[in-house]
Amino acid sequence: MADSAELRRADEARAVVGVDDSDHGGRAPGRTGHDDEKRTIIPRRKRDFRPIWLIAPTMAILAVVIVYPVIRAVYLSFQANRGIDPNTGRFVDGGFAGFKNYLLWLVQDCGGGAGTCPPGTLAHDFWSAVGVTFFFAVVTVTIEVILGLWMATVMGKTFWGRSLLRASVLIPWAIPTAVTAKLWFFIFAENGIANRLLGTSIAWTTDPWASRFAVIIADVWKTTPFMALLILAGLQMIPQDVYEAAKVDGASAWQRFTKITLPLVKPALMVAVLFRTLDVLRMYDLPAILSGTSGAAPNTTMAILVMADIRQGNFQSASALSTVVFLMIFAVAFVIVKFLGANAVRTQDEQRKGADH
Repeated sequence: MADSAELRRADEARAVVGVDDSDHGGRAPGRTGHDDEKRTIIPRRKRDFRPIWLIAPTMAILAVVIVYPVIRAVYLSFQANRGIDPNTGRFVDGGFAGFKNYLLWLVQDCGGGAGTCPPGTLAHDFWSAVGVTFFFAVVTVTIEVILGLWMATVMGKTFWGRSLLRASVLIPWAIPTAVTAKLWFFIFAENGIANRLLGTSIAWTTDPWASRFAVIIADVWKTTPFMALLILAGLQMIPQDVYEAAKVDGASAWQRFTKITLPLVKPALMVAVLFRTLDVLRMYDLPAILSGTSGAAPNTTMAILVMADIRQGNFQSASALSTVVFLMIFAVAFVIVKFLGANAVRTQDEQRKGADH
């Protein structure tokens, strides 16, 4: 009887932990059908809800700060702007407008069909603002990548005063953008330093192309240190043994740069390109201070156009324009991450797998 009780307790223990007894053809001597039912019983683990309570406050704040404004903006984009009722002469809410606000910006439909918005209206300047914004993004990011990579390469070397150089390089980036814009506004004034040094009388703040190059110069001066800082962080992760091995193999400085530095710094470089591209696409304060905030200004960007529409009291059409700008920026970010390798984690994993092979 004692042996039978001990054998039964052993079977129950094996059933709980899921151990199969194959020594006796799947069933030990003296095992009953009730024991087989116990074998299939697996104790359930209690769910731990503590992580949910830890992230719940953060998710709630994000929902209030980000999610609700986005949903509200999308909702307002399908409402008509407030206007004067011709029958009563009073301001009334526009009500549901469908895609009217989107057609206003995308095809300049001011009520009479595509292309009916006259010159001087904000909708008429939409595509020119899109072109100016992407022009700034392409030119400034390209220049900042080249200069930032050069500056990061110099700051990555070992020499006397390197810490002082790194600290001084970050000064332009640390200055607020509004202060930077005002500084360059005085430099590019009619009797400013730029015209006096060049001996010219260029209208840097009113001429279309001169004002655009003024914005590019000011933006490159301010944000190139940020690009250099991100690239420098990527350069610091490259082992020096790789360069020493390449020197032993007889690789030139250009070969080390193109075959070692660029491939290994690509994750940090593409993340820097992503950040700067998104930053330029929503640029507002720098061109607004240098050239003005009206839709007819030569440096009107998409963000300036949104603010100009808001100042006119057209919150619904401004919401539609904000949604369009958001979708454009999201599309650009998706292309950079998906096809240009701005996903630093994935790129590093691929490089690590390639090194293992």
